[in-house]
Amino acid sequence: MTLFYLHEVLEQSAAHHPDIPALYSADVVLSYAQLWARVQACASQLSVRFDVGERVGVLAWNSPDYLTLIYAASLARLVLVPLNTRLAKAEWEYQLGSTDVSALFLDHVFAEQFEDQERHSSLLLVCLSDFCETSIDMVGADTALTRPAFTQNPESDEPRHQSHESLNSDLPVWILHTSGSTGKPKGAILTHRSFLAGLESAEKGRPVRQGDGYLYPFPLFHVSAHNVFLQHKHGACVYLLRSFDADTVLDLCRSGKISSMSLAPTMLSMLVARPDFDYAAFGSVRAIGYGAAAMPIDLMRELLENTELELSQSYGMTELSGSVSFLLPEDHRAGLTNPGLMRSVGRPVNGVDLSIRDEEGKRLPALHSGEVCVRADQMMLGYWNNEIETSKAVGAGYLRTGDIGFLDKRGYLTLVDRKKDMIISGGENVASREVEDVLQCHEGVAQCAVVGSPHERWGEIVCAFVVPKRPVEAAELDDHCRRLLAGFKCPKRYFTLTELPVNAAGKIDKPALRLLIEEGA
Repeated sequence: MTLFYLHEVLEQSAAHHPDIPALYSADVVLSYAQLWARVQACASQLSVRFDVGERVGVLAWNSPDYLTLIYAASLARLVLVPLNTRLAKAEWEYQLGSTDVSALFLDHVFAEQFEDQERHSSLLLVCLSDFCETSIDMVGADTALTRPAFTQNPESDEPRHQSHESLNSDLPVWILHTSGSTGKPKGAILTHRSFLAGLESAEKGRPVRQGDGYLYPFPLFHVSAHNVFLQHKHGACVYLLRSFDADTVLDLCRSGKISSMSLAPTMLSMLVARPDFDYAAFGSVRAIGYGAAAMPIDLMRELLENTELELSQSYGMTELSGSVSFLLPEDHRAGLTNPGLMRSVGRPVNGVDLSIRDEEGKRLPALHSGEVCVRADQMMLGYWNNEIETSKAVGAGYLRTGDIGFLDKRGYLTLVDRKKDMIISGGENVASREVEDVLQCHEGVAQCAVVGSPHERWGEIVCAFVVPKRPVEAAELDDHCRRLLAGFKCPKRYFTLTELPVNAAGKIDKPALRLLIEEGA
């Protein structure tokens, strides 16, 4: 069966094996038939209330209702705008406003953040759990947190869609906000086609077996959620955690129910470092996939010497609807005696044209460093309402990733720098410019610069260098940042300088700042 829409990965599996489990989450167990029925019920309500292409946001923790909404929005031909639960209120407001979201589905725990109705008068607030429950029960969906949802007296209860035949897989299905060098998040438009193409790449790098028990501890608001869709495409069961919890992960592994999972290297380190950890816990686990950061070689060696695990590292990004390159299990085994191999992020999968290009867009030969560029069906459509940044990113017909790297003669990709000056802390992207903009508006700051510093647990932490206008304590700056930024974006260390170093071009010399940290500034 050829798939055209994201929700069809679930629909297809529900048709082929309706009675096998599709989802375990807390105390909820749903078969493929049951999950698909929930999706259809919720999509029916969405179709009555919204036009094709309308944006609806979601702000919630992982749950069966969240996953139901993801598939239901696709079936209703809406565009979902998932919000990061860790952001500050001002960041949510910016993302909702910039994408002109019509309604926000949210958990009760976030309701108090939106009590000020004057500032949200045009935004319909809907309790996610109530909406799913009433939709499934075929009851009127009086589900809003602050006013009746879906009571605008539509002229008809019939779906407001155009005919199915008029739709196509190039329609947007998600808008995911991604930080960039300009600081303000940009809304990457992912289509049904790009997501499905991303799944084709993922299944080449991380094959799924029907009957697998797959543990997913990451947020559903990340592009990493494509791993969940991949499992459902192949009839596997997803064990969906509300969030990562080491005790829960180990308990599920010890139960023998888990055969594959996605974990960040930091999560793996936490598990292995626990006093009660025993490698017997991984007895049923066949494969672990990871990304966002390289795995420390000592941790990899320990895992491979004590287990038969298949490790797979992926390289990708939001703008690619997932991953395009994989360091496969056999590469990890070879890496035990060839550490240089572990500095790479693997080889691009078939169907992906990954090239290294210079500033003029000319392809560079093997072993020459340049910008990593990708041409593939899984590319985003562009950035929402941002023609300038869209042109910069995909205007040439391929995605300029902003990463600097090279391909060796065997086709392995090694990253050597990040053109966009992104900091990756605990798997989360932090744009240094965004943090700098917030610090710069503090009245006690004359100049500032933000860089990442290596950290054993988090990969990197955010560090800020400040040239003050007056004496200012780190605690004061921290309070200022936490009012405007998510906690993970706030600097963990502050350094005071009389002036910032600059290079020959007159730009702030960030390599020099990183060196200061290494030297114990």
